[in-house]
Amino acid sequence: MPMKKITLSLTLLALAAFSGTATIAPAQGMPTTQPQFMHMIRETVKPGRAGDHAKWEAGWPAAYEKAKSIYNYIALASITGPQEVLYVTPLANQAAYADMLASEEKAGLGPELERLSRGDGEFLSDWNALEAVAVPELSQGAFPDIGKMRFYEITTFRIRPGHQDAWMSATRAYKAATTRSAPLASWRTYAVVAGAPEGTYLLFSSVGAFGEFDRMMAEGEATMKGATADEMGVLGKFMKESVISSSTNRYRLDPGQSYVNAETKAKDPAFWSKKP
Repeated sequence: MPMKKITLSLTLLALAAFSGTATIAPAQGMPTTQPQFMHMIRETVKPGRAGDHAKWEAGWPAAYEKAKSIYNYIALASITGPQEVLYVTPLANQAAYADMLASEEKAGLGPELERLSRGDGEFLSDWNALEAVAVPELSQGAFPDIGKMRFYEITTFRIRPGHQDAWMSATRAYKAATTRSAPLASWRTYAVVAGAPEGTYLLFSSVGAFGEFDRMMAEGEATMKGATADEMGVLGKFMKESVISSSTNRYRLDPGQSYVNAETKAKDPAFWSKKP
């Protein structure tokens, strides 16, 4: 993320003294197609500290706003599963990640980010980061208007080593059934390349209103009912032999903890102006 939580080693190496007058290159904006690279921080929040944590986190977008950072990120607060917040930064590639670090060094954000990071520890019970690359051929449907998405569903698959071909075949079978039975369904698939066990994949879906999850569930049911015997065979074999684990959780987008560009905010000023 605009290195929303930089690991200590990167902080010491890449960031320098704070200067509120620095500026950073032309604006990039939020993605309109599936980003090829993603940096994500997962912060597990202590019980009873979610509100305090959200208020403290507002300091990060304020710092990036002051420095005129061009690197946006969204904050996803958990609705199900552990009490956590995901900070997701979309990037074009790994070179863009390096450019992001360099821009923060040029902006002199070091001391301010270190101050925020130290204070953050009061509210957290765990912290980890991961990076992932897009797998467009295993994604489906139109890319959403990120500025209008309010809720996310993320499914995590752990695949056994050596079973990637089975994963590809199963997803292609499911996509084929979806195209026939639920043509408006959409999701984005990412393969984790660092920060999680080998064979970890993330599937992102998003909706503008929570009630749209009913539609998503109906699309899933229609897909399975419409699958051919061969497709069901591929899917059944995959789930039985290749999957170590799978889990699905839902999140709400928290505008107060997110950092997005002016164009995105203009699509719904009332939402993006909400404070924690």
